[in-house]
Amino acid sequence: MRYLLVEDNAELAEAVVKRLALDGHAIDHAATLAQAEDCLAVASYDLILLDVMLPDGDGREFLVRSRAHLQTPVIVLTARAQVSDRVGALDQGADDYITKPFDFSELEARCRAVLRRRGGLARNQIALGAALFDPLAGTLQYNGISLALRSREIRLLEIFARHPGQILSKAQVMDHLFSYDAEVTENAIEVYVGRLRRRIDGMGLRIETVRGLGYRMDADAA
Repeated sequence: MRYLLVEDNAELAEAVVKRLALDGHAIDHAATLAQAEDCLAVASYDLILLDVMLPDGDGREFLVRSRAHLQTPVIVLTARAQVSDRVGALDQGADDYITKPFDFSELEARCRAVLRRRGGLARNQIALGAALFDPLAGTLQYNGISLALRSREIRLLEIFARHPGQILSKAQVMDHLFSYDAEVTENAIEVYVGRLRRRIDGMGLRIETVRGLGYRMDADAA
């Protein structure tokens, strides 16, 4: 999944990027609201992590302005711990709120929870026809067989799982899978998709190439 981190503390931002990247997520970092606007103008994101006090403005005001046209879930990051601050952020359009300093495992759990809610899921596991995919455990289960996936395979399968029945272009897959500074071509997407196809062969899932358009995942009936 692709996240946008809006945080002016360079040390904290580096730590968050490294931690989330370990799970295979692509993270773009903006140190100011202006940089965040530039990122949003050229890329789509699955989740935004938004600091409140930034050099060029208040993240909450940015959130209010953005909600008129932006549906991406947002988790607000701030050192303010008052109940009124938390309530205010949620009322202004945030999907969740975490106070600094925070434990990285809690941040990861809140990211998963927000994405689950947006996807209409009550738990981490995603039913894909007769298969059961767990992005957190990195496993795909089918007919009593459990397949352990690598981090990039997990995120690629998660992209297809969160867009059921949709045709995704190579550019869209690349946009969700890699940060803007990653040097990746569309040919590389073909390689990653091919590897995932081979890995999930016999698990009740098929990644179909739709000529001239992209890819679509189909699943055997449950």
